[in-house]
Amino acid sequence: MAEPCIYRNPNSPIEDRVKDLLTRMTLQEKLAQMTQIERTVVTSHSLKHLNIGSVLNSGGSAPFDRALSSDWADMIDGFQKLAIESRLGIPIIYGIDAVHGNNNIYGATIFPHNVNLGATRDADLAYIIGVATALEVRASGAHYAFAPCVAVCRDPRWGRCYESYSEDTEIVRKMTSIVSGLQGKPPRGHPNGYPYVAGRNNVIACAKHFVGDGGTDKGINEGNTVTSFEDLEKIHMAPYLDCISQGVCTVMASYSSWNGRKLHADRFLLTEVLKNKLGFKGFVISDWEGIDRLCEPQGADYRFCISSSINAGMDMVMVPFGYEKYLQDLTYLVESGEIPLSRIDDAVERILRVKFAAGLFEHPYSDRSLLDVVGCKLHRELAREAVRKSLVLLKNGKDSRNPFLPLNRNAKKILVAGTHADNLGYQCGGWTITWDGRSGRITTGTTILDAIKDAVSDETQVVYEEFPSSETLANDDFSFAIVAVGEPPYAEFRGDNSELTIPFNGVDLISAVADKIPTLVILVSGRPLVLQPWLLDKMDALIAAFLPGSEGDGVTDLLFGDCEFEGLLPVTWFKSVKQLPLFAGQNSYDALFPLGFGLKLDKTNSVNH
Repeated sequence: MAEPCIYRNPNSPIEDRVKDLLTRMTLQEKLAQMTQIERTVVTSHSLKHLNIGSVLNSGGSAPFDRALSSDWADMIDGFQKLAIESRLGIPIIYGIDAVHGNNNIYGATIFPHNVNLGATRDADLAYIIGVATALEVRASGAHYAFAPCVAVCRDPRWGRCYESYSEDTEIVRKMTSIVSGLQGKPPRGHPNGYPYVAGRNNVIACAKHFVGDGGTDKGINEGNTVTSFEDLEKIHMAPYLDCISQGVCTVMASYSSWNGRKLHADRFLLTEVLKNKLGFKGFVISDWEGIDRLCEPQGADYRFCISSSINAGMDMVMVPFGYEKYLQDLTYLVESGEIPLSRIDDAVERILRVKFAAGLFEHPYSDRSLLDVVGCKLHRELAREAVRKSLVLLKNGKDSRNPFLPLNRNAKKILVAGTHADNLGYQCGGWTITWDGRSGRITTGTTILDAIKDAVSDETQVVYEEFPSSETLANDDFSFAIVAVGEPPYAEFRGDNSELTIPFNGVDLISAVADKIPTLVILVSGRPLVLQPWLLDKMDALIAAFLPGSEGDGVTDLLFGDCEFEGLLPVTWFKSVKQLPLFAGQNSYDALFPLGFGLKLDKTNSVNH
């Protein structure tokens, strides 16, 4: 009589299924489960015979240009079919960088970045955005979103500042509600630290990057966070407690270091603290080529880097290309005893636990009934709401008695100018369609200029020039000007910036227009930028839009007074880069606009702290 296959029985307890499957696995199958590879190197052999555990795509790696969700689902289902045909039929987890909507995929809703959500202070909004994002991810066939980033950004020079909700730990903690949106809310009594995914409309989430990535010296990406364990715990680790209490399935290790110790090889933090002290029962995943990063500074032996990371507590490794050599070396390390088999079994148990919790054995393939939700009107309205709740009004009028906003939608003639007025890619920022973002109509959405044209009356003449000519500025019949300037898209180290000046000659453009025409400036950026006092004086009004995403109509909902400004600064706006790092609570705190600053369109023009 054949031995019963407990792991295939959905009615059996998850832990029984995990233990049963683990006993059936060869060493090769165990090590393959710990491996995540890029979609472009997937072969029938890697999934069907090696039984690789997970596949991902890098930013910009797509089946083909402008591939739709149905095309992605076709590809991912094809991968899954190969995995199911393996000896034990263990499904893959397919991961995607859905960090502000399913942002890799053409036509998906692009929500505002995390810095915007931090400006809303609205945990319920973050939760609902998580729900919508999960639906759009599952529609594409993917199961795993590498989100949320719960870094506490203490220095805007960091190229990932916009991926952080705030410099304030408590605001970041509040916004971790997005985890429950992505995965579903665990029922009462769910064991703390145990991974949870509600069903086929939800995804596996990833709290990242553990830990202290937002506190590196001088804001250098992948740099060194120099602080005591007490401050690391209080400032940077606290949001992970909230994620773990919501059943977050995975935690991604940071490229960065803590007091000179690389996080990818820090057993104290990954195992003793995260797994043992905090009780995290999901799996720890490396960042992209994270093990290779361990080898770079000293040119260390690759096997030593693998053993350092796996023995520290790394469960799944994002290889993503050279997986054959990685598996050869990992096999050697286990067979030689340098990595104990017990450490391998622990890692594989954690990975299988998440796969069972996510229901992948029962529902490995995409749900095509979800395709209609991708970029749907309901989700775009949600994104529009997030835009209008996140914009921060920094100045309104040259004195408090004469507010400049709201603007008159019946004005005879208005000028719209600036690099960011009609550029959807700039509006969305990094991690949109490609890794570091792009310029232009990179996906479907509404630019600020589109929204202005939709919002004004039919009689209003809208003149748009990215860089207005002297002849245009000489006209004296403009009622007002709207100038949208800011940063180009960037990601990670490409965004590290020690100057933080407004790019594309933005200062000169603002000055030239404001000298001639009453001017509202909209700053589109991932962080505060330098604003000299003389430039501020020239502006009639100033809005920090941060990175609002695909729905520009949310901007004009505020400009013309249809809705009230609600956004509050999630980060300190410095006076000079010489002050950095500058964050609330310091004795020498002297901000241009403090954390929590935000004006309203009321008669007193009062500041809401």
